Amino acid sequence: MKVNNHRQGIIAAAIWECRSKVACLWLVLLLLLFAAVTEAQTIPVRERFCPGEKVQYELYFKWGLLMPRAGHATLSIQDAEYEGKPSYHYRLLFATSGIIEKLYKMRDTLDCHFSSDMLLLRSEKRVNENDYYLIDDIHFSYDNKKIFAHSHRYTPSRTKIDTMLVSEDPYMFDMLGATMFLRSLDWHTMKTGDTFPFQVAIGRDRINISFRYTGQQIVERTETLKYRTRHFYIDIYDDAFTQSKEAAEIWIGDDENHIPIKIRAKLKIGAAEVYYKSSKGLRYPLTSRVEIKRREQY
Repeated sequence: MKVNNHRQGIIAAAIWECRSKVACLWLVLLLLLFAAVTEAQTIPVRERFCPGEKVQYELYFKWGLLMPRAGHATLSIQDAEYEGKPSYHYRLLFATSGIIEKLYKMRDTLDCHFSSDMLLLRSEKRVNENDYYLIDDIHFSYDNKKIFAHSHRYTPSRTKIDTMLVSEDPYMFDMLGATMFLRSLDWHTMKTGDTFPFQVAIGRDRINISFRYTGQQIVERTETLKYRTRHFYIDIYDDAFTQSKEAAEIWIGDDENHIPIKIRAKLKIGAAEVYYKSSKGLRYPLTSRVEIKRREQY
C-alpha cells in the first residue's frame, strides 16, 4: 500500500510539473509530430503526405524503473475548406489513460488550418483538463517578411490573453504546425550538426527552439521490431525543461513519409516518451519498419 501511494505521489508530482507555463506534455507530443514569411513560411512538405493520413501514438512517463502508460494521441490530416478556399486540416487528439487518467484526466484537441500551398493560417487548441476548459486561438498573417500571430486565450467566462506576436525570424509556428516543418527537411543535403531554428507561439510568448541533426539511428521496440530513423536533438529555451540544450529528442522514420517514431523529453522528474503505434493512409510504404523473424527453437 505504501509503495502504491509513493508511486502515485511521484506521478502526481510529474503531472503537476507538466501543467507549467508551456505544458510539457504538449511540447512532447507536438515536437513529434513545427509554421510562418510569406514565401519562406510555406512548408515544402506536400509530397510527404496524402489527405486521409492518420497516425496513432502512445505516451509514457518514465521515472526510474516505473514507466506507466500516460495516454494516447492521434494525428490526422484531411482535405478541408477554410474561409471559402481549399485547405488542409491537421488535427491532434490526446487523451490520458491508465493511472494518469485516474489522477488527472485530460482531453485535448489541437487543430491547424493550412492553405493549399502549406501556409499556416490558424491554430486552435481546446483544453479539457479535470473539467478545466481553455481555448488558445491563434490567427497567422504575413506582411513585408514579418509574421503576425494574433493570440487569443480564453475560458468560457473570461479572456486571459489577447495580444499580437510579431516575428522577423524565418519561421514561427504553433506547437502542432511545427511538426510539418520537421517533416519537410531534406535529409540528402543535411550534415551531422546542422541546426534548424524556429519559434513557437504560445499564449503571449515566442519560444525559441532548434532542431539539431545527429545522423541515423535504430529504434528498438521489441526483440523482433526495429525502426530505421534519423535522430534530432531539440533545444528548447524555456523554464519548463531541466535544460535548454538537448531538452528533448526525436527519431523520424527513415523513409519518404518522415513520420515521428519516438520522442523523448526530459522533465524535472524523469522523462516523457512518445512511441509510434500504428498508421493508415500514408503516402509511401513504411519501409523504415524492420521486422525480424524469431529463430526457431530446436
